[in-house]
Amino acid sequence: MSQSIGRTSNTKQQIRLVLVIFVLITAIELINLLTGRILNHLGNIPRYVPGLRGIILGPFLHGSLQHYFSNIIPLCIFSFLLLQYGLKRFMQLTFWIVLITGLLVWLFGRPATHIGASGVIYGYFGYLVLAGFLSGKFKLMIISILVAFFYGGLILGVLPSAPFVSWESHLFGFIAGLAGAKLWAKPSP
Repeated sequence: MSQSIGRTSNTKQQIRLVLVIFVLITAIELINLLTGRILNHLGNIPRYVPGLRGIILGPFLHGSLQHYFSNIIPLCIFSFLLLQYGLKRFMQLTFWIVLITGLLVWLFGRPATHIGASGVIYGYFGYLVLAGFLSGKFKLMIISILVAFFYGGLILGVLPSAPFVSWESHLFGFIAGLAGAKLWAKPSP
């Protein structure tokens, strides 16, 4: 009985954290929208030293409402699924993905302002698809299968497609997520 209550409490905490992420990204989007997207100059601008701040700030910014809406739902879903690995892993992996993706985009991306949470989303996607199988835990393997089945089409986003889409963030985020799975998803004893 106490185990069931612990799981319910843990699930409530996970949902609460996802709601905090949703509110934070939405508040930044509203401020950015109401100021004519003035914050977007804080994005990741490759090989431009002031653009380094965009490594951390860029994932919080979006170029349009459509961009925001296309990111917020998968970000919240993947955040909740990633929280099944624990809060510590969620925080560790988020920091890893933001940092590695941002640095790789800054080093190798096209000269443009790269913004949006899609690099983080692709990182979470890469981690979630691979980590469940590496963990050997049934629940986590089911998550990997479901993510691959329902979101497998994301893999096409790592290829250049549209001029205003940062496929570099998608590619490097996906690679960072796979690397995170290799580093931290250990088989159960």
